[in-house]
Order: sequence, then C-alpha cells, then structure tokens
Amino acid sequence: MKIAIAGTGYVGLVTGAVFADLGNEVICVDVDPRKVELILKGIAPIYEPGLEELLHRNLEEERLTATTDLEAAVRESEVIFITVGTPPRENGEPDLGNVIEVAQTIGRALNGYKIIVNKSTVPVGTGDLVRRVIEAHRTEPHDFDVVSNPEFLREGSAVHDTLYPDRIVIGTDNPRAAMKIVELYAPLERPMLITNLATAEIIKYASNTFLALKISFINAIADLCEQVGADVTQVAKAMGYDSRIGHAFLQAGLGFGGSCFPKDVQAFAHTMKRYGLDSALFETILAINEQRPVQFVARIRERLGNLQGRVVGLLGLSFKPNTDDIREARSLEIIRLLLQEGATIKAYDPAAMPKVQALYPQITYCRSAYEVAEGADALALVTEWNEFKQLNMERIKSLMREPNLFDGRNLYDPVRLQKLGFYYYGVGRTAPSNGEG
Repeated sequence: MKIAIAGTGYVGLVTGAVFADLGNEVICVDVDPRKVELILKGIAPIYEPGLEELLHRNLEEERLTATTDLEAAVRESEVIFITVGTPPRENGEPDLGNVIEVAQTIGRALNGYKIIVNKSTVPVGTGDLVRRVIEAHRTEPHDFDVVSNPEFLREGSAVHDTLYPDRIVIGTDNPRAAMKIVELYAPLERPMLITNLATAEIIKYASNTFLALKISFINAIADLCEQVGADVTQVAKAMGYDSRIGHAFLQAGLGFGGSCFPKDVQAFAHTMKRYGLDSALFETILAINEQRPVQFVARIRERLGNLQGRVVGLLGLSFKPNTDDIREARSLEIIRLLLQEGATIKAYDPAAMPKVQALYPQITYCRSAYEVAEGADALALVTEWNEFKQLNMERIKSLMREPNLFDGRNLYDPVRLQKLGFYYYGVGRTAPSNGEG
C-alpha cells in the first residue's frame, strides 16, 4: 500500500517506519527541511530506542523516503496519515492550525480516491472539520473518506507499542474506508475496534484522561500517607492486585508530564465545557499534578532550611526514561523553584541535557550521577532511568557534603539507604528519619 505520513514527530515517524517495515511504500513529510535531511540519512531527529534501525533498513530497501512536498506525497499515495502536533492554546483548547493546514493541502492535491487518517490527538468533531476543509479546497470532485485512528504510543517504547498495540481503533462512517485500514493493520494481528468518527475521537481522550486520573489519585493518597506514617507503595501494591484496578499508573511521585497527558486532560476539560458539561473532575486532576513539584521542593527546603547557596543535584531531566523529551517535564518546574530560592543546581540526564541547557544555561551539567553527587547538600531523583537503579550508594554518600536523598520516583529502598546513613525522603512513604541515619 502507498502511504503518506504528514508530520514526523514521535507518532508520525514511528508509524511511517513500522508501516514501511511491514512492506508498504511510505513517504514521510515534514515542513522542516532539516528533519527530512536527517531522516534520509537514517538519523532519527528524535530519541527513540529502535527507531534508527528501522529507518536504516527501510531506506536501504527503498520502502521509505522523506520530503517536504506534501502535495506530491498526497498525489502518490492511497492513504494519508495526519500526525501533526495539536498544542494547547492558553485556555486549554487544542490548536488545530496544523491539522487544518494539512487538510487544505490534501484538498488541493486530490487526484483520485484517498483515505485521510487522522492520527493526531484531536477533540471530537475534528474528523468532520477535516472533511469540510478538504471539500472546500479540492479543485476536482474526487471522492475521499476521513478516518480517526488514534495513537496510544508511549515515548521510550513507541516502536514496540506500534508493533504490539493493545488495540487498534478505526473510526469512520464508511465501511469501505474501514476495511482498507483493517487491511493495512492486519499483519500486526492485534484486536481491532471499528466505530464511528466521534466515538474514536473520544476514546483517545478518555483513555489518556483516565490514566492521568490514576496518577493524580495515587498522589493524593500519597499526601495522606505522609501525614499518618503509612507507605503509599504498599497501598498501591495492594490496590493493584484487585483485577478491577490493576497495577499500571499507580506509582506515586512527581506526577505526569510529556506531550500527551497534560494537554489531553486540558483539552478534555475544554470539550466538556464546550458541551455544557461539568469539567471539575478533569480540572482537579491537573491541579493535583501541578502541586507535585511544589511539594517536592518544599520537602527539600524543610530539610535544608534556607536554600540560598545550597547545592542540589538532580538525577534525570526528561519527563520519563528512554526519551529526551522535556515537554511538561517535572524537572523544569523543580529547577525554576530551586533557582528562585537561590539554590545552586547540578544535573545529569543520559539524553535530555542539551534541551534543558538551552532553557537553563546557568546550572551545571554533569557527566554522571557521581559527578552530580560531588559536593551536593541534597540529591533529588527526578527521572527513573535504569542507570540510576543500581548506583553505588556508598560512593554517592562519600561524595556528598550532606547525605540527603529525595526520591521523586520511589526508586530506592528507604530502609537500606537509612542504614547507609542517608536522610531519605520518598513520596508518600513511611515517615523519614530525622537524624543523619
């Protein structure tokens, strides 16, 4: 099948590379010539494990190419995926400008029957909007169909999630289009759900909002656990054994970030208001999440006192492990708050340091966790990269000026660290010791 992918971010580039690997002819399109140039060289413009291997293989087999010419790509393709960004406006409403611009170009380039698949995260009703835009801009009366095919990728495991999705949702009002997309996904042999357009569009937002709800819920429980001396990790573990609840997304910590959850919850709240429905639940999810970095820095201040001149080391900067993405990363708010109080910051992240350095050049970027620990009054675990799990904590302690460890992801065993002589704080965990050990 001949496919065009409009937009080469995480969703677009991974989707295009996987479809090419399944034997399709794929044209990846982006307005940024630099990104196109990198893709044609087999270099992924984003950090995503396994992606460059896919690019190399399919470029060599000539199943994958890239261009800035969307009109040409549309004319050569049977199916066009829209995978452009939909960033939030100030009021939380998604900005559909990129989607509309792509739809206009598709309309001008129509030269026969096409299936336009919206994979960007968009509010309900966008499929109908895309149809109207294409109709308004087509120069010849060629037929087309619009499909909603929401993505459920996790950055850091996007290739795996594309190859082995929990489900594939196909929303359209035309069975002909649905069967074509079923055929495209058939080699994956995964469950498929065919719905109308509106249902598919709501599924994406409902799914992400529910996962965000679980994270904010367990963080609210963590606050109670800290007050009464309980351990939220044990509470979550017991809850997770209930098959109606499950263990996933019940990890207390610094809250959620990234390109999806914050903006999707905002967008869903805006949609509820637009239809005259109560958005209080969704606004509470966001309010709880926004307080996590504030409370974390407050714990550091309570331990160290005045933060002026104090050295705080941060382990991890990206919003989650295995990505260099810092969109809505908890580290950014923590850095802002610490700098505001006069702290000196050292930081290390395996992938995201260049992006954070562009925003905060005044902090010290290190080559390892051990370099971060050297001379630090406190060490804060912000992102749970694998390399932080097995650190030599005796060595870490020997390098620090004061052995204070603030575990924002509950990665470490508090009993072991306290025995080693650390002051340990974990989010929602049993009340930390007050002495040095």
